[in-house]
Amino acid sequence: MAAQRRNIGILAHVDAGKTTLTERILYLCGGIQSQGSVDAGTAHTDTLSVERTRGISVKAASACCAWKGVEIALVDTPGHADFSSEVERSLWALDGAVLVLSAVEGVQAQTELLYAALRQAHIPVVFFLNKVDRVGADRDRVLREIREVLSAPAAALWEEEALLEAVCETDDDLLDRYLEGEPPAGAEVRAALARACRAGTLCPVLSGAALRGQGVEALLDAVVDFLPPPACDAAGALCGVVFAVTMDKTMGRGAQVRLYSGALQNRQAVGESKVTQIRTLRGTRWEDRGALSAGEIGMVYGLGDVRPGDVLGDASLVPEGRLRAALAEPLLSSRVEPEDEKDLRALREALEELSIEDPHLDAQWSSFTHELYVRLTGAIQVEVLQALLEERFGLRCRFAPPTVIYKETIAHEAEGFVAYTMPKPCWAVMKFHLTPLPPGSGVQYVCTVPPTAIRPRYLKQVEQTVPRALRQGMLGWEVTDVRIELYDGSDHQWHTHPLDFALATPMGLMDGLRRGGPVLLEPILRCRFTVPSSCAGRLMSDLAQMRGRFDAPQTRGELTMLYADLPAATSLEYPTALAAYTGGRGAMAAQLKGYEPVDLSLGATCPRRGVDPLDTARYILAARKALEGEVWD
Repeated sequence: MAAQRRNIGILAHVDAGKTTLTERILYLCGGIQSQGSVDAGTAHTDTLSVERTRGISVKAASACCAWKGVEIALVDTPGHADFSSEVERSLWALDGAVLVLSAVEGVQAQTELLYAALRQAHIPVVFFLNKVDRVGADRDRVLREIREVLSAPAAALWEEEALLEAVCETDDDLLDRYLEGEPPAGAEVRAALARACRAGTLCPVLSGAALRGQGVEALLDAVVDFLPPPACDAAGALCGVVFAVTMDKTMGRGAQVRLYSGALQNRQAVGESKVTQIRTLRGTRWEDRGALSAGEIGMVYGLGDVRPGDVLGDASLVPEGRLRAALAEPLLSSRVEPEDEKDLRALREALEELSIEDPHLDAQWSSFTHELYVRLTGAIQVEVLQALLEERFGLRCRFAPPTVIYKETIAHEAEGFVAYTMPKPCWAVMKFHLTPLPPGSGVQYVCTVPPTAIRPRYLKQVEQTVPRALRQGMLGWEVTDVRIELYDGSDHQWHTHPLDFALATPMGLMDGLRRGGPVLLEPILRCRFTVPSSCAGRLMSDLAQMRGRFDAPQTRGELTMLYADLPAATSLEYPTALAAYTGGRGAMAAQLKGYEPVDLSLGATCPRRGVDPLDTARYILAARKALEGEVWD
C-alpha cells in the first residue's frame, strides 16, 4: 500500500555526513548487517572504486529498508556540485527529502541550490543538523541561517514553545485554542506538523550525530510521520519517469523508473518496446520481480533506447514542477583523447554510453578532425571520468584544460535562403525567416509551408535537422534565443533525393545567421558571497575586476553577505582565491543566471568542427560522401 511507503532522498553539501547518515539508517532498519564507513571506503552506497578512493559520492545510489512497518526507499545523492546532474535526476523519483547540514559549517553553497531545487519541485523537506558532537557545532546558529539565508519556514523540534506557536499558525482551529489558553499537545501537534510539512508551510528540523547514531531514530520517525506517502493511482493510466539509466553486460540497458500511476508487468508493451524484466530493491540488492505498482521504484529492462527524463505513458500525470527543477548546466567543454591512438573508437563508444546515463556530458565526435569533446560542470568531474573510463572500460585517456562554453544568437531579423539544385539529381529549395527572441527563450521552430509545396516527409527531415544544424553558429557556438520559420520552398517530383532537405537545411540556416549578425553570449552566474567583514573591501574590488555587478553588501555581526552577477569565464576559479584570503571563512554559492551579450574581445569564438555549410561546394561534397555511410558535423 502506498500509505506504508516513503520515497525519499538524502541530500547535502559535500562532507556534511550524508552517506554516513544513509549507512546508519540502513543499519538501524536492518537493511545492512554492518555500518560502512566513508573514510574506510566501505560505504554500501558507494559502489564505484573512485567513490571509495576519494571518499565522495559520484552516482546517486538507491537502497530500501523498513521502519515501524513503513517501507522506505532511499536515494543517496552526490554532495559535490560537479555531480549535481545526478541529484537533479533523483528529484524526479522523490516524494520527500532529508536535507543534511553540518552543525559546524551550517548553510553552504550547495545547500542553497539543493533547497531551491526541492522547493521548485514541490518536494517537502526535513532538515537534519549533523555532527552536533563536533567542536564548533552550534545548532541554534545553523537554525538561524536556515531561516535567514534559505528563507525556509524552519520549525526546530527542540524548541518546544516556538514549535507549538509555528504549528498553531498553520491551523486556524489550533490557533484559536492556543490563544484561548488551551494549546494542543503531543500527537495532535505532531499531526499538524505533518500536514504543514507536506503542504510546504513548515520544515521540521532535527539534530544529531550520524556517526554515533545520535538522533537518527528520531529522524526516521520524522520521515515516517512528516514526509508524505507516494501520491499515486494504482488503477490509473500508466505514468512513470525514467530517472536513471545503467548498462548491464548481460541484461542490456536498464531504466530506473518511478511509477506515478498504473502498473508495469513483464512482457507488457510500452510504446514500441516490451518489458523483459523488472527488479526492485531489497536492502541494497536488486531482486527479480514480475511487476511494479504505482508509487514504487524499480529497474526495468527491455525499454529500448530509453534515456533519463523519458516519461512512460501519460506525461500529464507527472506531479507539477517535478521535471523542471534544475541544479546545474555544464559550463565547460574539454577535448578527450586516448593515451593509445588505437583506442579512439573504443573511447568514443564509451563516452557515448556514459552520455546516455548522464545526458549533460553530451559527448560530441568530429568526423573531420577526429576529436572528441564532452561537457563538464567542474574539474573534479574530469578526475572521476578518467577513473571511470579506466575502471569500467579499461581505457586510459587525457583531458585538455576545460574551456567555458559560450552561446550565440542574432542581432536582428533576417532571411535565410538555400536552393540546392546542383549537382543533379537533387532539389531542395527553402526560405527561412529568423527572429531574435528574449534571453532564455531557446530555439523555436515553426513551419508554415503547405504540404503541397514540400512533401510532409521532407518537412520532417527539416524539423529533425534544425537542432543539429544550430549546434554551431557563425562563431562556432550553439545558437539560442531565436525563432526560425520555414515559410516557403519546394521539392521536385523526380529530382529530390530522400535526404536532400536534411543536407540543405544547414546551408539555409547559416545563410540566415550570417545575415542576422552574430551576437556572442557568455554565461552569467548569480553568486552569494559570505565573508568576514574585514574582507568585504577586497571582495568588492575583486568583483569589479571580474566584470561583476553586485548589490549593496549586508553586514550581520562579523560577517558580510553580498550578491553579485559574474561572468563564468572570470569567476570559475575564484573560490580558491576566496578561501585563501579569508582563511577558509569565505563562502561562494553560484548558480547559472543565464546568458548575456558580450563583446568578442572579452569572449571567445570556437573553431568550427566540420565543413562550414557556407562553403557550399566543399560542404556538398562532404555531405554527399556522408550520405554514403560517414557522419558529417
